Amino acid sequence: MTLAQPDPGGLVPACTASLRGALATTACMETLQVGYLHAVAAASGCSLAQPFPDNGIDWHVSHGAPGHAVDDEVTIKVQLKCTYQVGPRPPGTSFAFTLDNAHLVKLARTPVAVHKILVVMLVPRTQEDWLRADHDRLELRHSCYWINLAGHEVTGRRRTNVRIPTTRIFDDRALCEIMTRVGAGGRP
Repeated sequence: MTLAQPDPGGLVPACTASLRGALATTACMETLQVGYLHAVAAASGCSLAQPFPDNGIDWHVSHGAPGHAVDDEVTIKVQLKCTYQVGPRPPGTSFAFTLDNAHLVKLARTPVAVHKILVVMLVPRTQEDWLRADHDRLELRHSCYWINLAGHEVTGRRRTNVRIPTTRIFDDRALCEIMTRVGAGGRP
């Protein structure tokens, strides 16, 4: 008797480029980071809403908990960005990321009624290296980092480099901590 073996999925050598769709790499990067955000929100017990039309903010993330002091549910706004220009595990305490000044002004505004964070995902340059699946896990490569840019000044003519701390990995624990601070009346 022969037992059926499960399809190895991501365990086989990476698929060739000819098997992938023709969607632009930047569109695929956007889809990947949205999947990452959904996974983090699910693991942290948060709900997501996508504003329509998008006015420079990609997502609203809400967290309900009886311990929140300002309301039973608090919300933050999230702007997602994705790049392959910075490698995995960036050396040092931060890495540079460039934003258009108009976008930075929107993210840096203070005071605000609803806090905003920027989440930057670093991905491998090659699309076939973005994802690995096994029987006990789904691995998205590489990682997301977050920063609150409230009060950040514009320094460039059209674009400004901001420093993203490498200690601020965006995962479910980080999101719960952010929501706890906001729920207590503080900043992310």
